[in-house]
Amino acid sequence: MTPWPDLQTHREWLAAECRRLLAFGANAALPGGGAAYLDAAGRPDPAHGMQTWITARMAHVYSLGALLGVPGSAPIADAALAGLTGPLRDAEHGGWFHALNTDGSPDRTGGKSCYDHAFVLLAASSATLAGRPGAAALLDDASAVYLDRFWDEEAGLPLDAWNADFTRPDDYRGLNSTMHSVEALLAVADAVEAGQAEAWRERAARAAHFTAALAADHGDRLPEHFGPDWVPDLERNRDRPDDPFKPFGATPGHALEWSRLLLHVEATSGDDALLKTAVRLFDRAVADGWAADGADGFVYTVDWDGAPVVGQRMHWVLAEAIAAAAALHRRTGEARFAEWYAAWWDYAERHLIDRERGSWRHELDPDNEPAATVWPGKPDLYHAVQATLLPRLPLAPTIARALRGGPTTTGATA
Repeated sequence: MTPWPDLQTHREWLAAECRRLLAFGANAALPGGGAAYLDAAGRPDPAHGMQTWITARMAHVYSLGALLGVPGSAPIADAALAGLTGPLRDAEHGGWFHALNTDGSPDRTGGKSCYDHAFVLLAASSATLAGRPGAAALLDDASAVYLDRFWDEEAGLPLDAWNADFTRPDDYRGLNSTMHSVEALLAVADAVEAGQAEAWRERAARAAHFTAALAADHGDRLPEHFGPDWVPDLERNRDRPDDPFKPFGATPGHALEWSRLLLHVEATSGDDALLKTAVRLFDRAVADGWAADGADGFVYTVDWDGAPVVGQRMHWVLAEAIAAAAALHRRTGEARFAEWYAAWWDYAERHLIDRERGSWRHELDPDNEPAATVWPGKPDLYHAVQATLLPRLPLAPTIARALRGGPTTTGATA
């Protein structure tokens, strides 16, 4: 039997779902630039202000839409880019504010985060490959800020945050911002001149190998939080276990996302040592997270023995599970990955894909009923759109370069 990822009818279904998702965000562009946080019906929700990570993700997604030739995508990408080059940019101190408040003033309380800046890098890379106006200059700017402020060359890993004026780095280090940095570093490598690409890929590979060693030391349950010396802090946020960005314990969804990212790094570097870690992370995440409390769906977090801590089901975890299963099936040919892939799309259709109001429900409770305790509304499209694209693309190059086609700065064809 032909596995789902390779069936032409399934690939057509993925393409249709991608277009449906892009249509949901038709009202995301904000006057004056930027992208809105969307509510459950796809309307801008002004209560959340304008957030850099949302704006950058939407610039990335709609740049991909433009590369796909989906009408209406380019204007949304351009509006989001205008937010990144305009009001969200800190003209005085450099870099990007975390957000604009509801009155339009910059949010200076959250400082400058690597998480936000990694997504600006990703957005600028995709927009550059999509030929969007101003994107190349944004990529130059974002690259310089990232290397100057966030990349720690000695550690081979990124700093997590600074105060608002870039005078004091935070002592916290995080695997979430490191993970999204790896994605962004690979994307930059595919968007810059060939002579610059290898340095960006080497940075991604250093962070990937750190994560592989971390997995080996912790039974393939990845610590998320660290001090300035990168020693894991396994107790952090025990009192806030459902934090949307820094939860306590291990996060199966991040293990799945890392599983896929390690394969992308392998495909660009030829280092097949990462494959074993990718498989182990996948298997541990599935064993710990899938139906761990008796109902289908991935629990959000588990403790260091693998017991569920937060039973909410997040749409992004399922999207990353789908993408990881597709990547592992492509890399290994093993039928079990195609079987999980099919099972998880079935789950998405039953519980997450909202055929009435659009997009995917971002959060479900442990009974798979819609919830909004962690993620109210349907803020953006990043994870779901990528789940429709990654199964149709090679492991290298990255999404935007693969959609653009033509010469690449990597010889990988995985």
